[in-house]
Amino acid sequence: MPSKATTVIISVLVTLFLAAAAWLVWERQMRPAASEAAVASSASQVRPSEAPAPPVEAAPTLQHPVDRLAVAASADAEAHDRSGETVLEALNRLLGRQAVHRFLLTDDFVRRVVATTDQLARPQAPSRLWPVAPAPGRFQVESRQGRTVIAAANADRYEPFVRFIESIDLTAAAALYVRHYGRFQAAYEELGYPGRYFNDRMVAVVDHLLDCPEPTEPVAVRLPEVQGPVQPARPWVMYEYEDARLQTLSAGHKLMLRLGPDQRQRLKERLAEWRRLITTRDPGRQ
Repeated sequence: MPSKATTVIISVLVTLFLAAAAWLVWERQMRPAASEAAVASSASQVRPSEAPAPPVEAAPTLQHPVDRLAVAASADAEAHDRSGETVLEALNRLLGRQAVHRFLLTDDFVRRVVATTDQLARPQAPSRLWPVAPAPGRFQVESRQGRTVIAAANADRYEPFVRFIESIDLTAAAALYVRHYGRFQAAYEELGYPGRYFNDRMVAVVDHLLDCPEPTEPVAVRLPEVQGPVQPARPWVMYEYEDARLQTLSAGHKLMLRLGPDQRQRLKERLAEWRRLITTRDPGRQ
């Protein structure tokens, strides 16, 4: 198992919501030890070239154009232009200084979110590009019938952020997203997807996360054997899933499986509502 200095208020709540999906399921402690060193040595700046992208293919047909979303303008009433406001100031104003300090990594926030959103449905999502701080504490396991499983108490580490996400007004988030979509689109194209549409990718990733399998029993994990005389000082960072099928899942699915079942369901409910707000509505029903 990097900072724009000045901007109007970006679609920060939607950005936060996608980031939250990552934070809730991110376990820094479950990355290989080598990854820990990579995080420590990585630069504070995110560059488009750092986020691996597959070869660009022909652009698909646009599926969810943001300019057709029927999001109430009144929901964005408090997000009027503040031309001299920095990203950090916007985050502090909308979410509260304490929450921003506790949960987010605000340098180059838009690029971080775009890169992480894209990668959650892929085999790896490099943590150095994530826009959020790791969950506090140490990853917890317990023994059940001779197997090592993720401890039920491990979910306690995520609960404060789950509740925080549940407090976000997603309609207001969607309105902000529509208003400032150009920033996310530009960052997505810079990532290596010219001609691709970020909102379509976001919807696809949300659908992917909603399709995360639901285990019927506690999830078993294991520590891989370490060859050689030098043993890792923090072996718990090396846990991987015992079930080979789970270990080959996408980064997003593997990360979501570390949540408690109730937390995973609550997150899926918020993701489903978010999807409803950012997808094009049927013209015949408007």
